[in-house]
Amino acid sequence: MALHSDSQPRTADADPADLVTRLAASGLFAEYVVYERQGEWVFSADPIGRVELDTAEVRRTVDGRTERIRWSGRPLGALAESLDLVREELGAAGRATSACGWIGFECCAYHLDAAHHVPAGTALAHLIVPRVEITFAGDRTTITGTTPDETRAITEILTAAPEPLPTAEPVEVRADPTGYRDRVATAVAEIHAGHYRKVILSRRVAIPFGVDLAATYRLGRAHNTPARSFLLRLGDFEAAGFSPELVAAVDDTGVVTTEPLAGTRAFGLGHARDRQARRELEADPKEIVEHAASVKLSLTEISSVAEPGTESITDFMSVRERGSVQHLASTVRGRLAAGRSPWDAVEVLFPSVTAAGIPKAPGVDAIFRHDHDPRGLYSGAVLTVSPSGALEATLVLRAVYQSGGSAWLRAGAGIIGQSTPAREFEETCEKLRSVSPYVVRAR
Repeated sequence: MALHSDSQPRTADADPADLVTRLAASGLFAEYVVYERQGEWVFSADPIGRVELDTAEVRRTVDGRTERIRWSGRPLGALAESLDLVREELGAAGRATSACGWIGFECCAYHLDAAHHVPAGTALAHLIVPRVEITFAGDRTTITGTTPDETRAITEILTAAPEPLPTAEPVEVRADPTGYRDRVATAVAEIHAGHYRKVILSRRVAIPFGVDLAATYRLGRAHNTPARSFLLRLGDFEAAGFSPELVAAVDDTGVVTTEPLAGTRAFGLGHARDRQARRELEADPKEIVEHAASVKLSLTEISSVAEPGTESITDFMSVRERGSVQHLASTVRGRLAAGRSPWDAVEVLFPSVTAAGIPKAPGVDAIFRHDHDPRGLYSGAVLTVSPSGALEATLVLRAVYQSGGSAWLRAGAGIIGQSTPAREFEETCEKLRSVSPYVVRAR
């Protein structure tokens, strides 16, 4: 099959979010990952390589041939090793070697002494090496890995007249069948008893209808200001989200970056109310303590894999607006030490401190004990790996999920000793409103 690349100008008013959702909804590709970062959108599809990890085995697939292997040790190590083997085999044949996919929260249980909480058979990660990549950057669209017929079909889709934004069927988020307030009260008591200093407890909100994920992504992206965004369908699992922060990014020079966000107030309620909420956020001792503790732990984690003296904190406790909320935010960096890999950085920073707890091990144990439902992709990461090995893992929050005939939302809040159940519940509602008003019912 002859494959080729094509680069073409794009009209200035073409919306990349519209274009990638057209591709996702077109039916041309059964599986895909859309990833947006800093003005670039990539639609990756039609896997030629795949790595799937669960509690028992890792499955490596190249061109339809699958090898199943029992793994031991740490899941991210097994995942990285298998992905390297798949990419090496494809690269030796002159094939594409970029990769993308997702890592579930439960991966962290193995290096934080909580594996006994994870049920057998739980899916932990799913990465693909795509045959097709369509990139929207600046005013150009680049199509790679397609046949001439596919290129013509894709071009026809991308040049069609845009459709209006879809109509949402908003989801009610204030019902609390998981007893969230009671779980917060229990966590506060454990904090006062000295078991840990902070934990992020979350709640799942069921959506009572099937969801059009691509349309929801397009509508939600028009109303959000994410650090990164994503839309994916791999196997039976679909998700779309508007990530507020990075878990870890490692560039080609070895610089590691993480962006802890902790401290939250509502946003989008009008200029005067937003300014008042910002002033409250910047002055609230509870929010300041929560944020400072998160930054301190992030710095300690990066220091464990960085060359001594390269660590830095910038934009300390700035305010970043992310959809329906605004957060206290900081950026922490360091340069990888000799002998350390990008995957080492991901493992030490995963899960994000702002989705786990302080210290992490007892915080994660408390999550497994109190969080009511398995998290899966929620507070895990969507991952991209470049052909050169540069890696980015973005935190999965402010998202909608669908699998096995069910669809749901999920949000959490950081619990510390000064927390009150009513305020933390309200914070989950504020975060859920980044997505809940924009859910589109499947046709």
